[in-house]
Amino acid sequence: MGAPFVVLEGIDGAGTTTQARRLVQALAASGQPAHLTREPSDGPVGTLIRQSLAGRLVLPSGSRLAPETLALLFAADRTDHLASEIGPLRARGVAVVCDRYVLSSIAYQGQELDPAFVEAANGKAHPPDLTLFLRVRPETALVRRRAERHLGDELYEPLETQRRVAQAYEDAVARLGAAHRVHVVDGERPPDEVAAECLARVRALAR
Repeated sequence: MGAPFVVLEGIDGAGTTTQARRLVQALAASGQPAHLTREPSDGPVGTLIRQSLAGRLVLPSGSRLAPETLALLFAADRTDHLASEIGPLRARGVAVVCDRYVLSSIAYQGQELDPAFVEAANGKAHPPDLTLFLRVRPETALVRRRAERHLGDELYEPLETQRRVAQAYEDAVARLGAAHRVHVVDGERPPDEVAAECLARVRALAR
C-alpha cells in the first residue's frame, strides 16, 4: 500500500483535532512524511462552509443556508480537497491525516436530511485507508469544550444536538464501518493512551 489516508472522526470535543496533530507528529518522527488537513478544508468552498457554520454567511433574507445546500457544499469541498491536496500528497509518498471526512457529513447533515441523500452526494469521495472514530460521551465532550473555551455560536454545538449527532455517528459506523475501515477508539482515556492506539492502528496498515 502507498502512503496512507487516515481520517479521525468524532463529535465536537472528542479530540479529533488534537489526535490528528499528534498522529502526524508521530508519523513524521518515525520517518514517514505526513500532512495534517481538515474538513471543511481551507479551500474556497471550505471557507464558505466555515462562514456559514459560524453564522457569518446568510441568505439575503437573513436565514441560514438550506440544509441541502450545506450538505452539497460539504460534498463539493470534499471532491476539491481530494483532487487538489489529498491525492497529490499521497502520490508523492506523504501520509495524509484528515480531521473529519464523509462520516461527519452523515452524522451532522443527517440531522436535518435523509442520510441517504448525504451519502449519495458524497458518492465520489473514495473511502480512507483507516477511519479512527473517537468515541466520547456528549457530556464529556461538553466539559472539554468549556474547559478549552471552544463554546460559541456554531450551528452544531448545543448539547442536545451533540447527543443526536453522537447517535448518528454510531448508526453510521454500524452501517458503513466496513466500507470506511472504521476502528473505534475509546476517546475518554488519557490523551497519551488514545494517541498510542491511533499510531498503532496506522502502523498496522503497512503489515
